Amino acid sequence: MQETIDRSGIEVRNWGGDVVSHPQVVVKARGVEDIVAVMNDPEKYPAPVRAVGSNHSTTRCATADGGTIVDVSGMTDIVEIGEDYVTAQAGALYIDVAKQLQEKNLQFYVNVELGNLTIGSACCGGTKDASMPGEFGQVCSYADSIKLVTPDGKLLEVTQDDGELLEIMRSSYGLLGIVYEATFRVKPLQAMSVHHSTYSIDEFERSLPELIARDESMMLYLYPFLNKITVEYRKYVEPKGSPSSRPWRLRNWVWKTAAPTFGYLATRFVPWKPLRYFLVNRFNRFIQIALKKMISSDYTLATDQLIRYPHKSGRSRYTFSIWAFPEAEYTRVLREYFAFCKQHYKESGYRCDLLNVGYRILSDSSSLFSYSYDGDVMTIDPVSTGAKGWDEFLQAYNRFCSELGGVPLFNQTKWIEPAQATKAFGANLEKFSEYRRRYDPSNRLLNDYFAGMFEQDRSAVPAG
Repeated sequence: MQETIDRSGIEVRNWGGDVVSHPQVVVKARGVEDIVAVMNDPEKYPAPVRAVGSNHSTTRCATADGGTIVDVSGMTDIVEIGEDYVTAQAGALYIDVAKQLQEKNLQFYVNVELGNLTIGSACCGGTKDASMPGEFGQVCSYADSIKLVTPDGKLLEVTQDDGELLEIMRSSYGLLGIVYEATFRVKPLQAMSVHHSTYSIDEFERSLPELIARDESMMLYLYPFLNKITVEYRKYVEPKGSPSSRPWRLRNWVWKTAAPTFGYLATRFVPWKPLRYFLVNRFNRFIQIALKKMISSDYTLATDQLIRYPHKSGRSRYTFSIWAFPEAEYTRVLREYFAFCKQHYKESGYRCDLLNVGYRILSDSSSLFSYSYDGDVMTIDPVSTGAKGWDEFLQAYNRFCSELGGVPLFNQTKWIEPAQATKAFGANLEKFSEYRRRYDPSNRLLNDYFAGMFEQDRSAVPAG
């Protein structure tokens, strides 16, 4: 039985607390029948209707001002684990499913840091990790069956038998229906090595073709104010001895707690910026050394990369944004980005109080809004505690990235403008918009954020 909260002045925030929604109604769904009930009663449950799980998105993609939020975080059952697949309800956490898979000597193809990712979001939104050799890097690309409730209250299952519709659904962000269950391809548990090397920007530019030729996964730690890049190399290996979880436990503690807490304390208690950023630079130099010396092993397990974040964010919270660029252009763009960060700091006094990261993602047209749809890409992802100046930085960063041909994510690139989305996705944006109008002609699921992205829908947001 659903639990419904219906009162004026309700406020729903994302995990980071910086994205606020003001729905009229919040429904905590316990099963698919609760979602059907919402869809079938537009008077009680006004539009826009948006689904949320752990609500870690950094944009307004899940907001429902004046409408209805369907909270699926209580739908956590793992329905079935087969030899090469797992089926789970939409609210199940990725890390919980991954641990169950590991007990059966299985793993996801893509093991993201954000263990709190929910299965519903994973199958129809943009979440990624650096591609392992020969594999996709985007989680949704391995979703082979998606079950959802359509805006008219009907149940629909989309499978590989309808390849084009599955491609659309993997990029639907809940705009064609609310997901209640999904099936992902999985594979046997594999041993994985992890090592790090640090380069100057000049060394990295000269070496990148050779680094790519190593055919290993590449995650980047970017330090614009130190002109350095640390590359995390991962590859699957033959197991030798017992797997070590220590490197990932240490990495996860730094990523989850130590680094954001340090950034928070430095920003809050060191008002003199020269000293503050001297300390930030020193901390980042320590990170470079720690990555090379301490986070290294010839035998780990990919599932140990996943991080379980607290249900509520505290002073260790952080936020981020993402743009991807064609691999062939990456070193040029990265050098310009380092210069952009320094110029922005000179002009505004703001710079990120955490490091930047990046990922190499192989060409992938499995979803319509894949940011490697047209070829291999590498990303630039600034990370911050979200202190004053972050939003203004992001708006300038978006302009910079769009001008250089970058591609954003609708759920993880804050403040993107409709013109930037149109430039990035072109005909794919129109193709999706046509499907959206076909499956949701009454705009039941369309919020103002997405209406702004689709030119034909900008005046179509329901009044609520």
